[in-house]
Amino acid sequence: MTPPAVHSDVQWGRAGPGAGRVLAVASNKGGVGKTTLATNLAIYLRALHEDLPILIFSLDDQGIVERMFALPGRARDDAGAEHANLKHGWAERSFERLIQLGQYGVHYVPSAPDGAPLKARAEDPAILRRILERTAWPGLVIVDTKSDLEELTRNALHAADRVLIPVSDWAALEEAGKVLALLERTGPPGRGRVVLTLVDRRAHVASTGEELVERLRDEVRRRGWPLCHTTISRSPRVEALNSDGARPLSILHAARGTAVHRELRELAEEVAKDLGLGPGARAPRSRPPDPPPATGARGAIAEFKAALLRGRFGLPRLG
Repeated sequence: MTPPAVHSDVQWGRAGPGAGRVLAVASNKGGVGKTTLATNLAIYLRALHEDLPILIFSLDDQGIVERMFALPGRARDDAGAEHANLKHGWAERSFERLIQLGQYGVHYVPSAPDGAPLKARAEDPAILRRILERTAWPGLVIVDTKSDLEELTRNALHAADRVLIPVSDWAALEEAGKVLALLERTGPPGRGRVVLTLVDRRAHVASTGEELVERLRDEVRRRGWPLCHTTISRSPRVEALNSDGARPLSILHAARGTAVHRELRELAEEVAKDLGLGPGARAPRSRPPDPPPATGARGAIAEFKAALLRGRFGLPRLG
């Protein structure tokens, strides 16, 4: 079966040329590297394209986005209720006042500490799309979703220009089919992209001895599903990055020399090309609130850019 054509004229849900793009990462199966993929893509894309504003938020309630991106003094406390978060933006139908500048120059919206109120207000699958249109973020919005296909995830699929669907094993592949079928019912076709994740070259199909990753790749192609060229390897070193204290560490900064470091850069470039993103993206229309002066937010960005110029992260300075 011939795979569907890849559409490059991304216009779904955006309010005019240059008004931004939305990338969702979704899977009905847990443990496929969904949040790791979403958060690290945000960092790699920001590093590769300094003029591209990146905004990330999660529809899950685990708080990983805040722990990874919040500058000192900005992370939510254990109660979480005192801080404005995604729940408030959902009620106000705009995330504009909630957007915070975080580590690595990535902006984020704090997650709701309890997803139940959000889910109760998400019966209309077009709500998130309208919120993002009103927020009018001019660069790239990355949405990390829950491991289900319920109301919140359906909102993300409805709003997305592109959806990355991580597949790590046969069960995840079967669940990917459900995501792709749902996408066909919620908007223009061709928006989904399967990406093979947590690839372990030592894993083989018991009955044939074939490498599992090759078997998965062949099956995706047989079913005619769009497939990212880049695969993301399993790495014990990368898995340990989420266990280093309260703040998860980025692959870009803490896993140089691994295959995953190279693969994530390649995937970021593939995603940027697919979405038509690159140097020259406009600055945000309204400036998100500055972090407290003591945290040195501008200094953090200056240090990040200086490190890029020094080649500390092994990435070229673009644009």
